[in-house]
Amino acid sequence: MENLTFEKAVLGDRNALAEILYDNYSFTYKFLVKLTYNSTLAEDLTQETMLRAIEKIHLYSPEKSKFSTWLLTIAQNIYVDYTRKHKYEQNYENIEDLIPALYSIKGEQNDSIRSMLEALKNIPGDTRIPIVLKHYYGYSYEEIASIMSIPPGTVKSRIHNGISLLRKELEPDEN
Repeated sequence: MENLTFEKAVLGDRNALAEILYDNYSFTYKFLVKLTYNSTLAEDLTQETMLRAIEKIHLYSPEKSKFSTWLLTIAQNIYVDYTRKHKYEQNYENIEDLIPALYSIKGEQNDSIRSMLEALKNIPGDTRIPIVLKHYYGYSYEEIASIMSIPPGTVKSRIHNGISLLRKELEPDEN
């Protein structure tokens, strides 16, 4: 049934396309919040991702990848383009404001998530993207390589280096 919806969308059925974009909107938004640390910017980039998906839906092939993977590829490319254009702007929001946008939890877990988000925002974007894709979304190295258009070895290296940086960030200060 789901493939039929995708086929209809690719063939120009606007209702089918609206349905699959609606079903993937929150997923895409949360991904971009993890990359941008700015809910307003993530919303803008999500909107741009959806527009680009509408324009390029004829290029989507269910045999090649899941729709969500295809959509995250578009979102990641839009994010990278944005960061290139706005290289020196980093308008991070307060981590406390981002947690409700990403998770629906409270209490002690909130503290560990806050610490992880604080540490993750200090990781460069080209390293943060594969970490988020691997550890938040469970994509394989090959899928991440496809999304980012880089070799799998580069993905592994960036994740390894990023995890090392995160460990350093999360180590308790020994003073």
